[in-house]
Amino acid sequence: MIELELRGARAGYGPVEALHGVDLVVAHGRLTALLGSNGAGKTTLLSVLAGLVPLRAGVLRWQGRDVTRCSAGERVRRGMLLVPEGHGIFPGLPVQENLRVFARGGDPAAALEAFPVLAERLGQRAGSLSGGEQQMLAMSRALLQRPQVLLLDELSSGLAPQVAAQLLALARRLADDGTTVLLVEQYAAEALAIADHVHVLGRGSVLFSGEPGELSDGVPGVTRPVRARS
Repeated sequence: MIELELRGARAGYGPVEALHGVDLVVAHGRLTALLGSNGAGKTTLLSVLAGLVPLRAGVLRWQGRDVTRCSAGERVRRGMLLVPEGHGIFPGLPVQENLRVFARGGDPAAALEAFPVLAERLGQRAGSLSGGEQQMLAMSRALLQRPQVLLLDELSSGLAPQVAAQLLALARRLADDGTTVLLVEQYAAEALAIADHVHVLGRGSVLFSGEPGELSDGVPGVTRPVRARS
């Protein structure tokens, strides 16, 4: 079953076009990786899907329904969640308040079980957490809200390998539980290890679409990971 279908997508910022007639299909309940170097158009594509950047041309369908002109708010209400690069948390609020907001009045215990370090930081201002802890907090929203479609932008960028592995394993688990996950990554190895399908984007166009095993000889335009040490 097709979850998202983008056809002939053109989008950009001011006079600059970042996507040049992109066709993209994301399968329901699978983890799809979107790879490419800096400037390839990956974040713009996620922003188009989330309704933050309008299409200049093309059509977006969500489970067959044309949502091209649906607002970002309407997409959220229908069950789409974007975790942007830069964490997507409330930095001025304590961790505990962030979790309350994410849980929408429910029990945040699942997030604390997945990320025990957050239980030790409940009274700490979210903006003062380490980069890895902030990303754990951001991913708690997906864990607590269980969206229908989860868009992850550079989930593991700059993180220590063990933290990145933990977050990517959670993304894989969410997909196994039925969430449609689109994971944007600049670095290929870990994403290919957990993905069901992969698209490679380069200079605003799709260079490749297929199974991760078809990229065993390397990914054009995709760099190897350089991880933080802490």
